[in-house]
Amino acid sequence: MKMKTQIMDELAVRRAMTRISYEIIERSQSVGNVVLVGIKTRGVPLAETIRSHVEVNTGVRLPLYELDITHYRDDLNREIEVRKAPSVRLDITGKDVILVDDVLFTGRTTRAAIDAVFAAGRAKTIRLAVLVDRGHRELPIRADFVGKNVPSSLKEEIVVKVESVDGETSVAIYE
Repeated sequence: MKMKTQIMDELAVRRAMTRISYEIIERSQSVGNVVLVGIKTRGVPLAETIRSHVEVNTGVRLPLYELDITHYRDDLNREIEVRKAPSVRLDITGKDVILVDDVLFTGRTTRAAIDAVFAAGRAKTIRLAVLVDRGHRELPIRADFVGKNVPSSLKEEIVVKVESVDGETSVAIYE
């Protein structure tokens, strides 16, 4: 895989995450009822960033959960999956859940995350925050909070890097 172009540097990612955080504050009836659910792997540090921005601006420290949706995927080879899906321990009943992920592409990861949330309880609402929306949906899913829309070809891959996982923060297109 060869890098075609960098579309966001660390500063652009920081700005996008700050804007998403403000949008969450503005569009939430009660910030105290919001729960962040970061989808592993890079959704978790992005959710942590949102949480710290919300806390600085409102004084409210949002609950944050880490979600591994592997067992809820419908596009994995089921012959490999032999373990039972782990029970999800999210305290989301009656809460306004915001799923946080790095890239929205086909919608399958989001659908799997929604299934995991449903397995955990009955949320009041479920919304989606993504750093990059690249289009090409296979399912009728849209993000409520988007850092950047990036039209891309199916031959390209959008790669998000975050400091805590990759040692740097950026978004680039690879082909």
